[in-house]
Amino acid sequence: MLTRSRSRSQSRSRGPGTGPGGDGEKAAVRRREGAASGSKPCHCPLKRPRKAKRLHVAYEVVDGAREEGKGASPLQVPHWEPQDWQQQLANIRTMRSRKDAPVDHLGAEHCYDSTVSPKQVRRYQVLLSLMLSSQTKDQVTASAMQRLRAQGLTVDSVLQLDDHTLGALIYPVGFWRSKVKYIKQTSAILQQRYDGDIPASVAELVALPGVGPKMAHLAMAVAWGTVSGIAVDTHVHRIANRLRWTKRPTKAPEQTRAALEDWLPRELWGEINALLVGFGQQTCLPLHPRCQACLNQTLCPSAQGF
Repeated sequence: MLTRSRSRSQSRSRGPGTGPGGDGEKAAVRRREGAASGSKPCHCPLKRPRKAKRLHVAYEVVDGAREEGKGASPLQVPHWEPQDWQQQLANIRTMRSRKDAPVDHLGAEHCYDSTVSPKQVRRYQVLLSLMLSSQTKDQVTASAMQRLRAQGLTVDSVLQLDDHTLGALIYPVGFWRSKVKYIKQTSAILQQRYDGDIPASVAELVALPGVGPKMAHLAMAVAWGTVSGIAVDTHVHRIANRLRWTKRPTKAPEQTRAALEDWLPRELWGEINALLVGFGQQTCLPLHPRCQACLNQTLCPSAQGF
């Protein structure tokens, strides 16, 4: 009886899990193995290894490849572009094929004297014609440029004119009094800083008095032969919004420029100004657009509103 009691007492003192095959015996084996290897016994509980999570990446199937990642490229987010814009553009080109709008023979590229030398005089005349063209019809700008060229249109000759004479030469362009001041200030800057030439960057051009972004981009294209951006005036601004060529309606030409440059292919930037300006002068008029004569009548989201 004594032996059986002692046995039960010893069994209780060892606690659960110390019997044959229990965790206690396994722990003892681990301690013996650790001692044999010379390492310190670890009393930390064993951690089960976590299964590595597999990431699945979507790929487009290229040339019939079916295996994941084989001969494939990652999916790309679709780029926004207006609906039917290519057909609308093709129709506008067709309507403008005769190139008989005022901008086609009275625009900035037609207002300077191509025979004068050096080239810096031509570039100055291009910039001056753009400064005069703001809020002014092409016919009025061209007439003012003819009068100025008859006086010998250079930086030096303009600076020698008094304000009254210069005003009489450019009248009746829009805001002619302000333009007299801007022309004098800009001409003085060109003489002092650029040796009578005009800057060759948009940033320097817009820093000149009376020169805005539209003028700067046109000056870069006409005077320097560089397409730096889309020149957006009231015509381009109006037509782009009527055709929904902007992702959202825009309220100012600079907003329209940014919206167009975001999706319109760069190789089209150079032609879009003259194309839409002439279209706006002849067909897509500000107040009474000639929708009945427009090839885009069924494609224009705004046609039903007129």
